[in-house]
Amino acid sequence: MSGQPIRSLADIEALERTPYEQAIPARTTWGLINHAAQRFAERTALRYLPGADLQAEPRDVSYAELASQVRRAANLFRSLGVGPDDAVAILAPNIPETQFALWGAQLAGRACPINYLLQPEHIAALLAASGARVVVALGPNAELDLWPTVQKVQALHPLPLLQIAVQDGATAPQTPVFQELLARQPEALAFDPQLTPDRVAACFHTGGTTGAPKLAQHTHGNEAHTSWFAHHYYGFDEHTVEINGFPLFHVAGAFVYGLSLLAIGATQVLPTLSGMRNPAFVRHYWKFCERERVTALACVPTIMATLLNLPVDADIASVRVAYTGGSPLPLELAAQFESRLGIAVRNILGMTECAGLVSIEPAGAPRVPGSTGLRLPYTQVRVVPWRDGAAQQAEDCPAGDTGVVILRGPHVSPGYTDTARNAGMFEGDWLISGDLGHIDAQGYLHLTGRAKDVIIRGSHNIDPGLVEEAFLAHPAVALCAVVGEPDAYAGELPVAFVTLKPGAQCSAAALLAEVSPQVYERPAVPKRVTLLDAMPVTAIGKIYKPTLRLRAIEAKLAEMLADVPGVTVLAQEDGGRLSARVTLPDLSQEASIRERLAAIAVPVQFSAPQ
Repeated sequence: MSGQPIRSLADIEALERTPYEQAIPARTTWGLINHAAQRFAERTALRYLPGADLQAEPRDVSYAELASQVRRAANLFRSLGVGPDDAVAILAPNIPETQFALWGAQLAGRACPINYLLQPEHIAALLAASGARVVVALGPNAELDLWPTVQKVQALHPLPLLQIAVQDGATAPQTPVFQELLARQPEALAFDPQLTPDRVAACFHTGGTTGAPKLAQHTHGNEAHTSWFAHHYYGFDEHTVEINGFPLFHVAGAFVYGLSLLAIGATQVLPTLSGMRNPAFVRHYWKFCERERVTALACVPTIMATLLNLPVDADIASVRVAYTGGSPLPLELAAQFESRLGIAVRNILGMTECAGLVSIEPAGAPRVPGSTGLRLPYTQVRVVPWRDGAAQQAEDCPAGDTGVVILRGPHVSPGYTDTARNAGMFEGDWLISGDLGHIDAQGYLHLTGRAKDVIIRGSHNIDPGLVEEAFLAHPAVALCAVVGEPDAYAGELPVAFVTLKPGAQCSAAALLAEVSPQVYERPAVPKRVTLLDAMPVTAIGKIYKPTLRLRAIEAKLAEMLADVPGVTVLAQEDGGRLSARVTLPDLSQEASIRERLAAIAVPVQFSAPQ
């Protein structure tokens, strides 16, 4: 590892006095991996756990083997016609072969790792949008059977297909096996990749706040920047051992907790085909930490909450820090994690549109409650007013005042593959994050919500993040999400969705009564609380608010139509546009009900029962 650890804004400013080219050893993803392989050839880069049985032998991949397999993958993709402007689509979990494919694709052309939990139609659309020439997918197996989805995608958008064969798993007939093809390739690069920092390395899909997939382009310089400078904050070196259970279709798995480790010679523990979704692995989590001498945990708040409720049945003294991001970090959760487990908690803010990182809380400085840390070196992060649905880039909010976060620097994407979607997100050199927050006097960034999540009650703007904080402070509450419910008079009213901690008992009415006095202002008090058995989350455990907005619409319309026998309401979302379908047993009622719902700002379609 090179460079001094970052503990303060002054350390960042001191580092920035070094010319950029001297502060980073390589400005391409392959350059970083190759640099580490030359320094740490025999060290373990990846340790894959094939199952949750503690007696099962892990599979180790050294840095020398990783570099060799990446070169072989690049040769393979070039032999299949993948050029610098073509993509290799990847539908596979975070296992060694997926790593070979991801970084090899960036040498030969572009990588496009795709969320295999999406509907086949969405995946096919992303294949078309990415310009994919080849698909690498996980082959048939019992633990994570993606093959039926892969076959449906092939029917919609046929492409040359390579399967990753799973140990002890069957292979699909008439489909080439990725590992066998790799073994036939020369170890040395068979072509000159002509890599530059500005060449597009990957397309990562993101749903933003609407859930509608779109592809953000990453240059090699984008990914190298976040991956190299992260270790200055983390306090990591080549002796670090981290559990990375995140999928590689997400920037957290690929860069925040991925390439940032590969760049410095550290070790990533990859837990089974299904990662942190493997309940047996999670049950033995602390025992694996002891066995592997884990020093760092990669988390999101929902994973932290799960770990906090696990019995500590192992020696976890080696674990020094848990880094988390993806969604707001509840203050009480962080405090309990530190006090009960003795593991420091630090927060991260990231976005797909800037290769995964905006700011990081330094491990070498005290945790700042409510903060997402300090900006990356050689970048600018500002907070500007949000008015009339837009960021006012010409102004800056005073220190401590809330506005929308904008940023620019070597990590900011050149934009989406569909340039029509850049408006409002990429404005000149600036990336408009959509996050609401402020910067304190020490340079720490604090987030309170999303600009698009602001609930507008009459002319009153309500920040849902501040309401959620009040609920999360209640001893019975595990998770909380606040969204807007349509209202005929006020436009929107806040409503809260809550999950309780294991064993906790509290009615929705009692919870609302107890929390209401703690909500930061009276108009922000939710109209209702809905208790959920489980919060809807994304593939990495981030709370998925679009689903909750649909539930809020359904609850409101059902309430308004409670006197109509046989009526059903189904809310739906298409490309970020919310609407509702009302099924009436008698369509002669449509006119009167349409009039009743006229003041609700949600488009409504009517139909008869099928």
